[in-house]
Amino acid sequence: MLATLLVGYPWLAPLAFIALLAAGPALGRWLAPRRSLTLGLLVATVALVCAIVFFPTGRTMAVECTLSWMLPLPTRPEPFANVVLFVPLGYLTALLTRRPVVAAIAAIGASACIEATQALLPALGRSCTTNDLFANALGAIIGAALGAIGLALHRGRAPEQARA
Repeated sequence: MLATLLVGYPWLAPLAFIALLAAGPALGRWLAPRRSLTLGLLVATVALVCAIVFFPTGRTMAVECTLSWMLPLPTRPEPFANVVLFVPLGYLTALLTRRPVVAAIAAIGASACIEATQALLPALGRSCTTNDLFANALGAIIGAALGAIGLALHRGRAPEQARA
């Protein structure tokens, strides 16, 4: 389903990535003091990620995980979409916890759990690949870094607000 969409609209993932990079720091500055909203967005993001990665495809796969690596470039829609999928997860977790490194590690751990679940539940028709794990990890790290920038911008602004 997602792969079909990405093949039909190969510009979608790169456009989303550019939007996340451009808006991330300023949005993070705004979201940092709004923890309830950030939590709500994180819950919605986790639900969306779960819906995408656990939606049955109708195929039956063998219980296995493929070892592979393909550089997730914008010209490769599916691997690049895996990067984009995990940017918001790392980003919102970093903003919520105020710990970007922990957020990146948690998001990478979530990706490993997703890949293991896909391998252990062949009825989902999903493939487990290290390529997905690496691309998701890259997205989680980028997201956590954007969150760190947003937090730094927020901290830099906080003293001025106190004086006003």
